Amino acid sequence: MKTTILTLLSLITLSIFSQHQIGHYQITFQDPDRSNRAIQTEIYYPATSSGDNTPVTNGQFPVIVFGHGFVMAWDAYQNLWEKFVPNGYIMVFPRTEGNAFSTDHQQFGWDLEYLVTQIQSEGLNASSPINGAVANNTALMGHSMGGGATFLAADSLCNNGNTQLKTLIGLAPAESTSNGVSSINSALSITVPSLILSGSQDGVTPPADHHIPMYDNLASNCKTFVNITGGAHCYFANTNAACDFGESSSSSGISITRLQQHDITFSFVNNWLDYTLKSSCTSFQAFQDSVNSSPRVSTNQTCASNAMASINVSGSTLTSSVSGTGYQWFLDGNAISGANNITHNALVDGDYTVEVTFTSGCPTTSLPYTFTNGSIGVYENSQLGIKIYPNPTTGILSLSKNANFKLYNLSGELLKTYFETNQIDISNLPNGVYLIRHNDSYQKIVKM
Repeated sequence: MKTTILTLLSLITLSIFSQHQIGHYQITFQDPDRSNRAIQTEIYYPATSSGDNTPVTNGQFPVIVFGHGFVMAWDAYQNLWEKFVPNGYIMVFPRTEGNAFSTDHQQFGWDLEYLVTQIQSEGLNASSPINGAVANNTALMGHSMGGGATFLAADSLCNNGNTQLKTLIGLAPAESTSNGVSSINSALSITVPSLILSGSQDGVTPPADHHIPMYDNLASNCKTFVNITGGAHCYFANTNAACDFGESSSSSGISITRLQQHDITFSFVNNWLDYTLKSSCTSFQAFQDSVNSSPRVSTNQTCASNAMASINVSGSTLTSSVSGTGYQWFLDGNAISGANNITHNALVDGDYTVEVTFTSGCPTTSLPYTFTNGSIGVYENSQLGIKIYPNPTTGILSLSKNANFKLYNLSGELLKTYFETNQIDISNLPNGVYLIRHNDSYQKIVKM
């Protein structure tokens, strides 16, 4: 129920607060590393009014660099730019490699790679319609041949340490094999979060031969495969004569309409883009809601950012079941000050939870674990094998021999570690009850 509400809130936010008009311009870039190769490009951007070269909306917008399908022009994907640009994205379409008899997949991959970085320079060009409006976050997205080419581009960008590329999205991506390259092999080097969508009835690029091997080889720590039940190859785009003719002779059993496939695609990709390019944890939760419950798809996922935390217990040591970039432990719903490690020593009765944050910045919280103090052996009198006196104390505790100790408050927060000492000074602490740990035994001490 919670995730369903989050999904509705996400959709309401998109529809009310994030709509822009669509501006457009055409530009030809030249890649100096390939003998000034000309890359004719169509760019659509959030604008104050619709049309060519209209003023860009104030703000900075993430970028989607999109690769078209085999002998398909960029304008077959009007359904995409009319969906994503109003939601605050710049879409970049190279028009290269459109000839049926001389298509070079590697060159197309290099074009996509070049545009990921070049669009940043375009955002700094004072004469550009998108001057000052280009955010650093970029997605590589492509359909069919263009989907396969995004793998070739992402391979190079990941190996070169590019910081703009945040995600890869393949719509029925085709294995690219010209000039000895392979999208399936390139997947082994791709580490950015990735999403692949596939139509179950795709006979143009059968999922078992194209989409699934690419997904399996991805080195991403968060990757999702969405198989649209009854879906087609060409239905990710608008009606296109070349693609539709190829599908008519290769695909069978298509049981949904083009518009239905568009709707399914947008329900996943909108949230994925907002998560990976705009750091929206709410959108990630809505995306997961669709992954886990949509009746229109089957899915596969490996995603560290989706790992549900639980608590493993050994004696008094509580350990998060998943690793992240940050941790916060709670006792009865209250944050424990300083309890920010993957493990925590539970010293008092209560319900413990741990919130784990991942590289995405999105947290997950474990189910509570009810801890019973008596199981760890906290003693009123010394069971440490070392005498501690006086107890209660006004501040200075003496020990019968040198030893290593740890001092905790009753919430389990580690206050200080002592090494080979025979004296503990707690005069600067508030009056109250504390715990001293030596090896695996504890003793209560009272500060008066």
